[in-house]
Amino acid sequence: MDRFRMIFQYFQSNSESVMNGICGLLALASVKMYTSFDFSCPCLPQYNVAYGLGIMFIPPIILFLCGLILNRQSLVMLEEWRRPAGRRKKDLAVIRYMCSSIMQRAMVAPIVWIVVTLLDGKCLICAFSGSVDPEKLVGFANVSTVQVQQLLAKVPCKDDELMKNNTSHKAVSRYLRCWSQALGWSILLILIIAAFLARWLRPCFTQATLLQARHWSNYIDIEQKIFEETCCEHSRLFAHKCILHFFESMQQEIKLHSFSLPREGEEDEGEEDLLRGITDQDQVNKLLKMWYYEKPPLDVSQAHQR
Repeated sequence: MDRFRMIFQYFQSNSESVMNGICGLLALASVKMYTSFDFSCPCLPQYNVAYGLGIMFIPPIILFLCGLILNRQSLVMLEEWRRPAGRRKKDLAVIRYMCSSIMQRAMVAPIVWIVVTLLDGKCLICAFSGSVDPEKLVGFANVSTVQVQQLLAKVPCKDDELMKNNTSHKAVSRYLRCWSQALGWSILLILIIAAFLARWLRPCFTQATLLQARHWSNYIDIEQKIFEETCCEHSRLFAHKCILHFFESMQQEIKLHSFSLPREGEEDEGEEDLLRGITDQDQVNKLLKMWYYEKPPLDVSQAHQR
C-alpha cells in the first residue's frame, strides 16, 4: 500500500512530466491503431468520400478529447476560469498559458494520426478517387459518365473484376498517393519549422510574462492538490471523531469486550488543530463555500501580522 501511495505522490508532484509521457503514449497508440486497422474502402461513389475523410479525421477528434480528459490541468483551468473572483483576482495570462499548454499536448496524437494516414495514402485515394479528371486517363476514353464514376470509385479495390481489366487504376492510385504523401511531408515540415522557430525565437522576446504565467499556473495546480489532500485528511479525522462520539453510548459493552477507546483529549495535537472550531456539517459546508467563492488573496504577510 505504501508503494502505491509513493507512486501516486510521484504522479502528483511530477504532473507535467507524466502528461508528456501520456501524450507520447497516445501518439504511439495512434500509430499502432492505424497499422492494425483493416482499412476497407466501400468503393461506392456515394460513400467513398465520407468513409475516407471519416477515417482520417474522426479518430483524431477522439484522440484529442482523450488528451483533454487525461490532462488534469484541463479541469484546473476550467475551475480557475469559471470561479468567482471573490477576494482573489483572476489573471487571464495564466489561463491563456494553461490553455495553450493543454492544447499543445492534446494535439500531439491527432497530428500523428493525420500525418501517418497521409503518408500511407489509402484514405486520400478512397476519398478522392472519384474526383480525378477521366479525360487525362486513357482507360476511360470510351466509357459513359456513370460507368466512369463507378470505375473511379472502385480504384481503391484492387481485387475488383472491373479494375483488373482496366489499365488506368494504377495511374490514379499513384497520382493520389503522391498528393497524399506530399501533403503529409508538408505538414510534418511545417510543424518542425514552427517548433524550431518557437524554440529558438522565444528568448528574443520578454520572458518575464512567460515566467510569471508558468509560475502561477504551477501554483494553481499545486494549491488544488494540497487543498484536496488537506480535505481528505480533515475528512478522515472528522469521521474518526464522529465515530468515537457514536460509540460513547456503548462504553460498557466495549469495556466488556476488552476494547479501549481514547478518552476525550487524548487525540493528537494535529487532529485538534485541524478540527478546532469545526464541529458540524454546516460549518464544513460553509468553509468549502468560502473557499470557492472567496479564495484568500495571495498575500501571506497578513498571516504573519496576526
